[in-house]
Amino acid sequence: MQCCLPCCSLKHLTTPKYFRFQRIAITPKHKDTAHTMTSPTLARKAKLKNHLVSAKAKLRQHLTLRRILLVAAASAAAFLLLLTLRTLSASHARSPAGAATVSPPVSVDRHNAQQQQQQGGCAKLPGAVAEALVHYATANATLSQTGDELAATARVLARRAPCNVLVFGGLGPESALWAALNHGGRTAFLEEDAASIAEAAARHPGLALESHQVAYQTTLADADELLGLRGSADCTASPPKDRALSADHFERSPCKLAMRGLPAAFYETEWDVIIVDAPAGWVPEAPGRVGGAIYMAGMAARARRPGSGETDVVVHGVDRKVEDSFSRAFLCERYMKEEVGRLRHFAITSHREKDGMPFCP
Repeated sequence: MQCCLPCCSLKHLTTPKYFRFQRIAITPKHKDTAHTMTSPTLARKAKLKNHLVSAKAKLRQHLTLRRILLVAAASAAAFLLLLTLRTLSASHARSPAGAATVSPPVSVDRHNAQQQQQQGGCAKLPGAVAEALVHYATANATLSQTGDELAATARVLARRAPCNVLVFGGLGPESALWAALNHGGRTAFLEEDAASIAEAAARHPGLALESHQVAYQTTLADADELLGLRGSADCTASPPKDRALSADHFERSPCKLAMRGLPAAFYETEWDVIIVDAPAGWVPEAPGRVGGAIYMAGMAARARRPGSGETDVVVHGVDRKVEDSFSRAFLCERYMKEEVGRLRHFAITSHREKDGMPFCP
């Protein structure tokens, strides 16, 4: 007899074969689902672990050595800034109320400092510098030295100024420059021409140039004889060790190279820089620089007090034979520091403690 559909379906579902198939196919799935659902903590841990792994991977990509150094530098800068602000705050707190806490530079002399205070702290251009600027802006004169030669002397003055500067000659277009570059020091000119002294004073009234008239007793015609005196004991004799260089040392000297009748200013100061730019030496009858200027510059440098430093001697016009040979002989070629064009720079040490004052050690 044919059974109805519901009965057959129920019978079919209750057969062992179907039951085993369902148990084998369904039981593992249900078992995993049940385990997952009963362990939410493990799921959260797995998820967190995945996030950590992902973050580490991103960190490795972005964290380079350069970025580490930048971060370290920024941190150091911030620390120094905070430290500076703290120091300034502490210093301001310790200072009296309303008092100025900024000190003037040590290079500003007392006279300039007083001027600045009277003018409410406004720094004013020194008069000598202003005078020189006006002179060179308006003068229609040709300088006897080239730009490189002037720069060489300017470097010496920049290193020594303010100091004592002695110039043999120089009361020409360059006189305002030497005085301005030695602002705050003493600049004295030894000039043989009285008219040049008067003209320079009228041309630069604001500079108040210190000028002294001198006379030279030698000429270019005596050059060979005077050069032979380099080894003469009369020309290398040193002054008494317990006294400074004086006029008696040269006025009574039998050496033909010695200049007589020099002003007291030559002896009363130890000159830090000596510039030899005179006298003229174009013709045999001219005094030239054969003896007087070059010889006296060398003697003044060697007579300097021991331990008081070197004397810088600058000679212009060494393109001429006489100035060339005399500067090498009486200022010593071993002391030469620089040669630029027609100019030579010597740095001469003291020979005062020696029995004689040889021109070269």
